[in-house]
This record gives sequence, C-alpha cells and structure tokens, in this order.
Amino acid sequence: MPPKAPRLPVRIWQCRARGALLGLYAWLAGVAPAISDTAISARFTEPTDRYAHGVLGDDIEYGALEIKTSNAASQGLLIQPVYKYSTITIKLPLDRVFEDLEPRIVDIDQDGTSEVIVVESSVYEGAQLAIYDSRGEKIAATPHIGTRFRWLAPVGAADLDGDGNVEIAYVDRPHLAKTLRIWRFENGKLTEIASLPNLTNHRIGEDFISSGLNDCSDTPELILVNGNWTRIISVSHVNEWATTDLGPFTGPKSLKRAMTC
Repeated sequence: MPPKAPRLPVRIWQCRARGALLGLYAWLAGVAPAISDTAISARFTEPTDRYAHGVLGDDIEYGALEIKTSNAASQGLLIQPVYKYSTITIKLPLDRVFEDLEPRIVDIDQDGTSEVIVVESSVYEGAQLAIYDSRGEKIAATPHIGTRFRWLAPVGAADLDGDGNVEIAYVDRPHLAKTLRIWRFENGKLTEIASLPNLTNHRIGEDFISSGLNDCSDTPELILVNGNWTRIISVSHVNEWATTDLGPFTGPKSLKRAMTC
C-alpha cells in the first residue's frame, strides 16, 4: 500500500451567526439555555486505496469519519455546566470514500452547535459536499458531480450575502470545469445560489487547497486564483456577486498575503 496521505489537522471554519450572543443574554437573564451535543473536533480514519483517483498526491483516501462531541448539561440555574464527551464514527460503504484533506467544523444552521463538512466521493458518481451532524447523520449534501474521478475543492463557509443564512463555497472540478459554486443552507437543505467561471484553488497532486475566506470586514471575501494561475481573485457580495483582481499569483505566500487582515 502507498504511504498514507498527509492530512492537515482540523481547523474551525469562520462562520458568522447573527444569534451568537443569544446564549450570553440568556445566562445574564438568569435562565440556563439548553445545550445539545456539538462537534468539537473531527478526523478521517481507516485509510484505503479502493478509490485510486490520486488527485491529492497519492492513492490513499479514507473510509471513516470520527467526530468528537461535547455536551454541556447544567444541574440548575446559573450553575457551572458539566461537560460530557463522546466519539462517534461514520463508516462509509465500500463504494464511497472521504476524498478530502480535513473535516471542517461549522455551525451550519446557526443553532449554537457545530456540524462537520466533508468531501465524499462515490466510485460511480464522483464527489459531493456532505454535512454530518454530531450524531453522525448526513443532514444535507450537494449532488454528486456525476462520474468517477471528478472532484471538488472547498473554499469556505459564512453568511456570504448578508441574508442571515450560511453559504458554503467550493470549486467544482478545479482542474477541469474551474467553476466556483455557492450553496445556501436553509431549512435543512442546500440550494445552489451562484456559480462563477474561470476560478480554481487546486492543482493535481497538491496536498493543500489554495483558497480561503477573508473575514476582515463586514463583507466576507472568498480568495481564489484565476483559471490559469496568474492572478489572485476575490469574490464577494454587496448588491450582486462580484470579482476583484487582487494582483499576481506567485505562489502560496502571495495568497497568504492577500488573506491577511
């Protein structure tokens, strides 16, 4: 078996929530809010070579997702909560793998508890973006791209258009279609709301994704690269979706500079 693919540790995606202070206000008012299980970390396990796409530098992908959860239960009014931890594992059937670098922790429905976003691939239909809750249930997913060995590369998640819902952005087939797709999570469903051409964030064989979310101002920006890897492009929404040329792309350091507040 080829060596295990390098995978980055999980990082919490920035995700704006208008109700973020609700819990604080409830405590100040002397009412303990109900707290449910929330995902606090996640990692891929059970490396496998059953889907030898190799887009991330080798033939190793993952057959399982392990999610660590926390539950805080209060015994009474304004009493210090007691945290209980547990771990659940989602095992995929043999015709699927997690074809990804890392799970992403996001409060996608803005209820104060976090979910996990991953890239999940079918050996018949290619990749899809999937969301799992803290119980290990897949609560939403985009359609599969449609054929094996077709992939997507996540960019970021936030309320990108100011409507109060979280949007998730990814590049559909970053080596072929090079199309940025933006999906809104609302009422338990993902709906595609925008697509922009000639944008990418990954080259075949790289074990990293060249994009991210710049959340330095009131308007979040998606930072990517144009289709021929010469320019750094920002995508944001004010009255409509717009792209801005931020300058030449000369490697990862130039992209990091573009994402620095």
